[in-house]
Amino acid sequence: MHVSWQTRRLADVCQIKPPKVEARRRLADTDSVSFVPMEDLGIDQKFLVPTQTRPLTDVAGSYTYFADGDVLLAKITPCFENGKLGIAADLTNGIGFGSSEYIVFRPDASVDKEWLYYFLAQPRFREEGAERMSGAVGHKRVAKDFIEGYPIPIPPLPEQRRIVGILDEAFEGIATGKANAEKNLQNARAFFESHLQSVFTQRDDGWEERRLGDISKEFGRGKSKHRPRNDPRLYGGPYPFIQTGDISQSDHWLTQHSQTYSKVGLAQSRLWPRGTICIAIVGATVGETAILDFEACFPDSVIGIVVNEHLADSEYVEYLLQAFKTLLKEKGKGTARDNINLGTFEDQRFPFPSVKQQKQIVVTLNALQEETNRLASIYQQKLAALDELKKSLLHQAFSGEL
Repeated sequence: MHVSWQTRRLADVCQIKPPKVEARRRLADTDSVSFVPMEDLGIDQKFLVPTQTRPLTDVAGSYTYFADGDVLLAKITPCFENGKLGIAADLTNGIGFGSSEYIVFRPDASVDKEWLYYFLAQPRFREEGAERMSGAVGHKRVAKDFIEGYPIPIPPLPEQRRIVGILDEAFEGIATGKANAEKNLQNARAFFESHLQSVFTQRDDGWEERRLGDISKEFGRGKSKHRPRNDPRLYGGPYPFIQTGDISQSDHWLTQHSQTYSKVGLAQSRLWPRGTICIAIVGATVGETAILDFEACFPDSVIGIVVNEHLADSEYVEYLLQAFKTLLKEKGKGTARDNINLGTFEDQRFPFPSVKQQKQIVVTLNALQEETNRLASIYQQKLAALDELKKSLLHQAFSGEL
């Protein structure tokens, strides 16, 4: 840090949690104020944009109070770790209320509010705060003493504002670069998806409508009704065990597994062969597909298809199921959680050309997917590099190197 800068505790330079009585002194119960729920507090958005108003009397009881110029920080997981943070501005009557999970900072005259915003936006601050969280799983909150005692560098105000100006300009460029990279990433994936859909909609008269059971040697759900975590005797052995999350994280071929079965697990399941098409039929991953690149067991939340190679190509069938994913998901809307029963697949007819043409289609789609993955990797590397640049700039800003 620059030798001429002071270091103070956040609690020494900020009023944390200003009192609600301020609002009641300024406004009548029927006056409108801004209301900002947690979902409206942004990430990488310096100034929050209030979109709702409520009468003061409706919110003054249980919600958190703040005013124009205050800095809001989410204190609960995962919002804190994700960087939900913003400066209150343009509030109705200058006053706002919001989630009880906000920490509100009101900097004193020695600290510019935008300097404070950028300081709290540092990944290092969030990482250290996350280590000091307490509470039940899913409801952990950053510790009060961590926030109050955290040291903040305080250069002279003109220096704060100079550095804020540099960060504003740099971060605007970074945001533009990220937006372009994310758009290019979406475009690359959308191009593959568009071509995939066209393969199965622009077909000629030689294609036939067939059920999956018609082109399969084996077609059915996995035999295991137990999840590995429920019985330690079932897992930890040499037999790969596939779960629905493994399928959703795979790209055409499923090459990794997150769990293994013991001989006890295998006895109440079975090993499906390499080349089996796996379909997740329950929960958030419903409709996701992949092809096994090794022998594996899987539970009854997964359907397995071993194709008859004289009637179908397994890669063609997996691409086919990708193309029909939206349709299958719509048929799997459940009241408690989404699921697709085996009957849906047994009844649904799909388009099949000759096996020779299927293989030709696979060659084209594989080449296109490889190129899509190459482009996606480039854009993801750019996004990662921009995030690292942002992190580096923040470190330089608060160590006196800008």
